[in-house]
Amino acid sequence: MGRVRAIETAREQPLFRDPLALAFATAGGIDPGTPPSPHADEAARRRWLGVAFSIVIRTKFLDDLLDQAVASGVRQVVLLGAGMDSRAFRMDWPAGTRLFEIDTAEPLGFKASVLRQERAVPRCERITVPVDLREDWPGALAAAGHDPAQPTVWIAEGLLVYLPEDAVQSLLEQVGALSAAGSRMGLTLASRGVVERFRADAAPASPASMWVSEMPEDPVGWLDGLGWEAETFTLRERAEAYGRPVLNPSQQDEGAGGLVSAVRAAH
Repeated sequence: MGRVRAIETAREQPLFRDPLALAFATAGGIDPGTPPSPHADEAARRRWLGVAFSIVIRTKFLDDLLDQAVASGVRQVVLLGAGMDSRAFRMDWPAGTRLFEIDTAEPLGFKASVLRQERAVPRCERITVPVDLREDWPGALAAAGHDPAQPTVWIAEGLLVYLPEDAVQSLLEQVGALSAAGSRMGLTLASRGVVERFRADAAPASPASMWVSEMPEDPVGWLDGLGWEAETFTLRERAEAYGRPVLNPSQQDEGAGGLVSAVRAAH
């Protein structure tokens, strides 16, 4: 993913800029965002183009969602499964913004080493929360200083596809319990059928081989039942809005992927 974001950053008119993306990709060695070799089969090239397209569009979508959230007065940000997300360093944040990065200790430790090497300075108060989302992450987040009485904007980017449906449900129930009215949430969901197709073609060690969950048939109704007023978009719709329409047939599968923007209804 880092390589994809680095490629986008180098474009003449990028949808976003991520100065740390290349450093993360290089330090990590084999990056799932690295283009396949010229000798790779057509299926591998098509998969890479589709995933790269998805990463670029979803990054822009969630950046915009975060900008809108802080413009509305939200000052708490939680990145679920933060990985190598560099938004604390590359986005402009209002004074008083606290950004919590939740992930396990290993990726957060690797990330810290790259950030030290790059002498990166966050543009907000950045707080790392080393905990597995299968454990008591709400307790760890509370101990780190999160205030559930204040609105929060939650981001789950490229995460839910790796969780079974019951784990997705449980995670979002926990998020809801920590969300004051006016909180916001941005999710990325795999379109129906894509998981099965990508898993069938994926190499055993590739990220796609671990995909298990796709969007429900009625994501708006599902989130309404969890207390969120949601709006959904396809990657294709957002790409067109950003001036990046789907032109390559190899992007069609990913172009139907799901992006969700949600606001917490009044309790």
